Amino acid sequence: MRKNITIITGIIFLLAGCSGKTTVISTRGKHQIGPKSPYQTTKRVKGTQRPYKIKGKTYYPLPSAEGFRQTGTASWYGKPFHGRKTSNGETYNMYSRTAAHKTLPMNTHLLVENLDNGKELVVRVNDRGPFIRGRIIDLSYTGAKELGVIKKGTARVRISALGEAIRVEEKGEQVERFLPHKDFNKGKFYVQIGSFTQRNNAERLQKTIRKTGRSVTISIFNRTGTVFHRVQVKAGNDLHKAQKVVQTMRNLGYEGAFLAAQ
Repeated sequence: MRKNITIITGIIFLLAGCSGKTTVISTRGKHQIGPKSPYQTTKRVKGTQRPYKIKGKTYYPLPSAEGFRQTGTASWYGKPFHGRKTSNGETYNMYSRTAAHKTLPMNTHLLVENLDNGKELVVRVNDRGPFIRGRIIDLSYTGAKELGVIKKGTARVRISALGEAIRVEEKGEQVERFLPHKDFNKGKFYVQIGSFTQRNNAERLQKTIRKTGRSVTISIFNRTGTVFHRVQVKAGNDLHKAQKVVQTMRNLGYEGAFLAAQ
């Protein structure tokens, strides 16, 4: 049996009111996939960067691993998952130095430090999980063995992102190169509090919010012929301040409010 093992930044570009669903196959079965991440520069969003739901809880993949650090419990998995597909489509090899993480971008390289014995190891994220509270990373068998986790099953660890990598061909050989990142703390941020197919419903909500003194817009989104009117409150250009606006709107009763970026 696999031993399943939370910084989660809820920055998404959610399509509320959409009835269509797609699925992606991973070692944890079928994940319900949500909408786009706001930081993608193309219209086509990787399946591994879309929000997904496990056991009723939604996880939002981070747009970047830059500066990411986390402390918590690590566990590991081997058979019977050896040879099965991981969340990014690779074949899981329990003897490789890989790991599962709930939200980090695929191919992020992590320095994993075992705080119980001082051992450390670099692994690459290629799967999603673990989905047990308090556990932050699911190591491959080899990774767990080298960190001294096998016997006990779990260990206290600190993980630090080293970067995200892509494989490119140079002089006929496949090599890895790390991706540069922009400052994701800056941008045009909005808090979406509603999405309607009927514009008059969106306008009523817009008028209600304007009475509070906040600037609010209605953006149009067309998905497969259905037009949605998204009601979005302007939240400034700083990520941390924008997150406070999210909480403010939730406190006002808009429990589904979430952060979007343009």
